[in-house]
Amino acid sequence: MHRFAALIALAMRLGDLFVLFAAASIAYGYRFGHFELSLEYQQVVARGALLTLLVFGSSSVYRSWRGLSLSLEAFHVAALWCGVFALGVAYNLVFKVTGANSRLWWGVWFLAATTGSVAMRLALRGAAAWVRTRGLDLRTAVVVGSGSDASRIVHTFDHNRWAGIDVHGWFSTPVDQGQIKGSPHLGSIDALARYVADHRINQVWIALPMSAQDQINQILAALDQCTADIKLVPDLFGIQLLNQSVDQVAGLPVINLRASPLDGNARLLKAIEDRVLALLILIMIAPLLAAIAIAVKLSSPGPVLFRQKRHGLDGKIIKVWKFRTMHVHAEAAGQVTQATRDDARITPLGRILRRSSADELPQFFNVLRGSMSIVGPRPHAVAHNDHYREVVDNYMQRHRVKPGITGWAQVNGLRGETDTVAKMAARVEYDLYYLQNWSLVFDLRIVALTICKGFLGRNAY
Repeated sequence: MHRFAALIALAMRLGDLFVLFAAASIAYGYRFGHFELSLEYQQVVARGALLTLLVFGSSSVYRSWRGLSLSLEAFHVAALWCGVFALGVAYNLVFKVTGANSRLWWGVWFLAATTGSVAMRLALRGAAAWVRTRGLDLRTAVVVGSGSDASRIVHTFDHNRWAGIDVHGWFSTPVDQGQIKGSPHLGSIDALARYVADHRINQVWIALPMSAQDQINQILAALDQCTADIKLVPDLFGIQLLNQSVDQVAGLPVINLRASPLDGNARLLKAIEDRVLALLILIMIAPLLAAIAIAVKLSSPGPVLFRQKRHGLDGKIIKVWKFRTMHVHAEAAGQVTQATRDDARITPLGRILRRSSADELPQFFNVLRGSMSIVGPRPHAVAHNDHYREVVDNYMQRHRVKPGITGWAQVNGLRGETDTVAKMAARVEYDLYYLQNWSLVFDLRIVALTICKGFLGRNAY
């Protein structure tokens, strides 16, 4: 359920606008005895809506509040409403329209808007707390370390179930000297990566002194192939020395060392981009899809579509659709042989489809289903992932986003067979660059480059 955080943020944006309009009507009814605003008051409310979008949108009030203090958020919301109404009053002063509106209406409008906005968040928090205390919408976590900070993390989340973080236990390091009472000891840091992978842990909390840099580096290296978020809980002296800003979760200062580049509003924006573009493209290429399907069926015996298991977001298994380009054949269990130049398994029609990348057009249905994106790291066969994750640094970090039909690596010529570790490492390097620099404009640029030069390639066979 936590993946719908972006939708909740959007609902809160719309809710604040609704509160603004409702509060204006309530204030008007209180002042004038009826709720139908006159034209001049409608104009004031419209300006207030624009100011709300500007002021609230430029703040952090719509980010995830999991674990944040309600009183702090209420103060933040009240301060933002003060900013909105201060700008509205300033507008009236500059353009000398102060006499056109009732001061009582302004005051009631401000109080009602602030109260309604805080009440909306209180209700949302209550609903979330009710859900989380019943075991839903939880994020799993483990703690590394057993000092006072580590103990505080475990006990804080145990006593604040509304935060929605379920701590499985803790891992010890050579610098630890104690135990965390009431929490399972899961082993040493040598067992950390395996446990995180096997139990699909969402977060790893490192609670070590800043002087334990060697252990922190060892932990990061061990988790290279894991997609869990990694958070560091530093001591106060470390914070001062580093002069770093921190987030707070349930009152705990944390530094995000690794996190998904697509979260919150970015996740929602990319989802809308994918669905809209995929639907438009499928409508345009429907006749082409039908023609290719008929040609594949007539070219050789076997199904039209080929479904292959690949790793998707967070390393989960998905089934990627392609037009069949090979004669039907059997692979050894657990083995996937990459296509090579002059591969005898490929049909004559299949060579054309592969060269033009037309065999990948059914993946737009994967995009509509939500298992893929139009732009992202290309998905590799599961067997290839299992091999390269052991020999290419940060290989699994590319699975922090959904795999794509096209990607930054592909438009830069890194397509086709990856018969050497160096080729795969180069592809991963481009994928990681995409993750670090994602934007909607970057996505559209990659789509444009794919249309111009990405469909045809000498390495695609």
